[in-house]
Amino acid sequence: MKATILILAVSFGLFGCQEALLIDTTPPSSPKGIFATALDNAVELTWDPNPEPDVAGYGVWVSDRYDGTYRLIASTTRLRFTDVGVRNGVRVYYALTAYDFEGNESELSRDVVYATPRPEGYGVRINDYRTSPNTAGYDFSTYSVGKYNDDYTDVFFEYSNGRYYLNVWNDTDIRDMGYTNSLYDVYEAPSGGWSPTKSVLAIPGHTYVIWTWDDHYAKLRVRQVDSYTLRFDWAYQVAPGNRDLKRQRSPDGQRKLDRGAPLDFGR
Repeated sequence: MKATILILAVSFGLFGCQEALLIDTTPPSSPKGIFATALDNAVELTWDPNPEPDVAGYGVWVSDRYDGTYRLIASTTRLRFTDVGVRNGVRVYYALTAYDFEGNESELSRDVVYATPRPEGYGVRINDYRTSPNTAGYDFSTYSVGKYNDDYTDVFFEYSNGRYYLNVWNDTDIRDMGYTNSLYDVYEAPSGGWSPTKSVLAIPGHTYVIWTWDDHYAKLRVRQVDSYTLRFDWAYQVAPGNRDLKRQRSPDGQRKLDRGAPLDFGR
């Protein structure tokens, strides 16, 4: 039951008449089910709807560290928000509040989330290194197609005896993550399971993670392949050593956060 404040209003009359006015002072519960999706110079947040029927909207809060000071960057009535005020390679932390039509606001969400935006690309084409060596490799750091044996090439395509391969050099690792519905299904680079041969079969619909020679992580998803050409989508984490490729959520647990000044909803 919601807490209320009882106000007595006296009407005109000989003996007077009292009327009770109940005011809602109980805030909604904190939002749950929050996910942060790393995009290219942006982060998309999604969350579950609050169960209270009088929820009017949600506040989006951001910080540069998990236990830092959170500041309000937006209010929305939707269950989705895209923060375009972030830079690739910089990890950001998010928390949410919910507020009702009376202006009562919840505490910050317990499941604070973080993401590190990173560049991405779609429909890139590279060729078999035996027939087209100058356009068989890809360098994620410059987002460019080039020679398969260039010093900066991270991965290159090979067709051999009816099979298709993605290859990396000895100072780089690659792992087949299996079939995925989209590039976004792989959200974090693995810590092991790399191919010992530095080569994997290139299979349409499969997503692969690459650990580059200069300690960056990338992923690519094969769209189509034939004996001459391989097309793929990709994402690359510009922050060295950072495994974030899509989204992360911290464990739902108790913590104390300083969120800065209280919200002002203008009500």
